[in-house]
Amino acid sequence: MPNPEAETVIATTGTAPLEWVRQCRTALSSGFVRNVIATFATRVFLIGVALVTTIVVARLLGPEGRGLYAVATALGALGVQFGNLGMHTANVYYAARDPQTLPSLIGNTLVVGLGVGAVLSAATGAVLIFAPALVSLNGTILFLAVLWIPLGLTYLLAQDLMLGVHDIRGYNLLEIANKTIPVALMGMVAWVQRVSVARLFATTVLATATCAAWGLVRLTSKYSYPRVSFDLFRGTFQYAFKAYLITFFAFLVFRADLFMVQRMLGPEQAGYYSIASSMADPVWMLATVVGTILLPKLSAMSDLRSKLRLTRRAIMGIAISLLPLLLLASLLAAPVIRLLFGSAFLPARMPFLLLMPGMLFLGVETVAMQFLNSIGCPAAVVWILGSCAVFNILVNLRVIGGYGIAGAATVSSVTYFLACTFLLWSVWRVSRRQLTEPDSSAATV
Repeated sequence: MPNPEAETVIATTGTAPLEWVRQCRTALSSGFVRNVIATFATRVFLIGVALVTTIVVARLLGPEGRGLYAVATALGALGVQFGNLGMHTANVYYAARDPQTLPSLIGNTLVVGLGVGAVLSAATGAVLIFAPALVSLNGTILFLAVLWIPLGLTYLLAQDLMLGVHDIRGYNLLEIANKTIPVALMGMVAWVQRVSVARLFATTVLATATCAAWGLVRLTSKYSYPRVSFDLFRGTFQYAFKAYLITFFAFLVFRADLFMVQRMLGPEQAGYYSIASSMADPVWMLATVVGTILLPKLSAMSDLRSKLRLTRRAIMGIAISLLPLLLLASLLAAPVIRLLFGSAFLPARMPFLLLMPGMLFLGVETVAMQFLNSIGCPAAVVWILGSCAVFNILVNLRVIGGYGIAGAATVSSVTYFLACTFLLWSVWRVSRRQLTEPDSSAATV
């Protein structure tokens, strides 16, 4: 006799592959998924470019020169993070929510990028000239590092406006140009045999200036002419200031250890540690891509439940995707370092392995943060990342001297775990509170 239960199981099993195919087609037809794929493909290409750049710098300059180059890059990047005043996240948030504010956002970007950036650049240069022991940079390389601050700041803010108006193509083209121009210029420097730390770093500064100008021209020609609006700046200051503190603390968590290694152990150990960090960055690249596309998507959504559903899917997808990548990267660490950088850089293997667990937590943290940014940057996030930054610095002061770069990597992974745990708790707490309110569609905190 026929078995209805068996027939049901067979029918369900038979339609499961078709349902899976249908869901895949639906996902691929989504603009969000297409943007993630396009941006991820761009980042995969840029991994190769970054590897070429890292190899060229390491081979031409050696461990000590590579360490100085990394410190100069970190100094400029720290200046960019310190001087953006939270505009980088505010640009995405407000451009996505209200595209009519774009002309004023472009004008305010110029004021912050070139004006505030120039002041910060001059102040940083003056401090380091009179206190050279703070960072082992001087002369031309110091000048280029501080010059990069206003240029990098303008470039960052222009990019974020492109994200806010969903110009993903322009955003990706800008990224490609900013990473490939230095490689071509470095090849020219090596060909004329005029290699130095300053000359190689100058290629990065020139590329950033070129791409910042290109991004602003694209925005003004395609969307609107800029105008400065101090009313808009005042109106967005509360959000921007919280975003500023969040990004600054996150940057300290992510990069302060390199400065501390350089200061406590010297440029050679900083060179090894910079290689480990550079190799770890691509492992969680997918999380950065998803987070990049997720923020304008979430900011434009008004329904909190829809935001939560999209955020949960993104977090689960990132966690599942990162686990095999972490294992594969750990297994291939030693042969890849030997092949790409030479046996002289094998001491970078151990800190790289110790950074791998942290990359999982960092990836999940990156996606969760976009949900919090899209609802107005709750103040609790500032306290969470500020506490993690203090923890990272204080523990590294005790650990680096005794355990070297391996200790610094371990502290980083522990810090990422703490940040991830408390940020997920913040997502749960904020969403639970808002969903119990009469109007659960509120988009801001």
